[in-house]
Amino acid sequence: MRLVHSRAHNLTVAVLMGGQSAEADVSVKSATQIEAALREVGHKVKLLELNGDCVRKLQEIKPDVVFPALHGPPGEDGTVQGMLEMLGLPYVGSDVRGSAMAMDKGVAKLLFKRHGLPVSEEVVIHPDDNLAAALAKVLETMSDRVAIKPLNQGSAIGVQLYPNGGDIEAGILATSVYGACMVEPFIAGREMTVGVLHLEEDLIAHPVIEIRTPDNEWYDYKNRYTKGKSEHIIPAPISAALTKRLQDVAVRAHQVLGLRDFSRADFIVTDADDVFLLEVNTLPGMTPLSLYPEGALSTGYTFSQLIETLVNLAYQRGQPPPLL
Repeated sequence: MRLVHSRAHNLTVAVLMGGQSAEADVSVKSATQIEAALREVGHKVKLLELNGDCVRKLQEIKPDVVFPALHGPPGEDGTVQGMLEMLGLPYVGSDVRGSAMAMDKGVAKLLFKRHGLPVSEEVVIHPDDNLAAALAKVLETMSDRVAIKPLNQGSAIGVQLYPNGGDIEAGILATSVYGACMVEPFIAGREMTVGVLHLEEDLIAHPVIEIRTPDNEWYDYKNRYTKGKSEHIIPAPISAALTKRLQDVAVRAHQVLGLRDFSRADFIVTDADDVFLLEVNTLPGMTPLSLYPEGALSTGYTFSQLIETLVNLAYQRGQPPPLL
């Protein structure tokens, strides 16, 4: 049953978008959708580019709430959240600590392991590490059938897959343009995702979505943001037990990272129904092709209701506590 949140009327909402992130184009698409949804329910909206003039404009506008429609650093890694904290502005999404921990895939996996969540092994390689020693560690730990991904990027940017092995040194060097990287064993399986909506003390897991792409392809940047290049099956055609397990892991990962408002956990599920948690997104995409709004719709939230709910959560968080 959908939980209805109390509505704050006629708010001024600043929607942050763009910036220097490799995902800036996606951010602009998310922001445009969010703006339309907020206007539909009667709020005033100011779209702001994340640039050197952003702080001045925020101080001038004095918004009731800021919605960071940002993907990747610095909008999703705690940097922008810290700026908004210093300005004293309520904002949608996780705080500085939760954002930073979720964005750093190495830190997130350490926490997931500590709390018994299902993750693969990994080797983290920093730009100043000895590459020969790092390669030897990878081959000793997991062979050359690997996935290589930037430690602090999203939308599959910079990810290199080696399902049949190969020149992984070249892959590490290619990925290193984004900074530190993580190498994990390549796991063949089905790609699935579960959104979480955090309403005060209630955590609602969305239905499991299976992501299907053309044969011999995967859910890379092109297939994420090109219409018709991927198929989202909701609910995923899996057993009730597997559905519950994925939902439980998504909720627990949200809690372990100390997140708030919303998140989306991504998984690989093998043919034997082994589950591997890949990462958790603290600012899921809100484009017309994005997964999180689809999951929310299946729980009873239209896109406008979802965005309004998230804004209301941030607004209520920013209000002074009642007098005793």
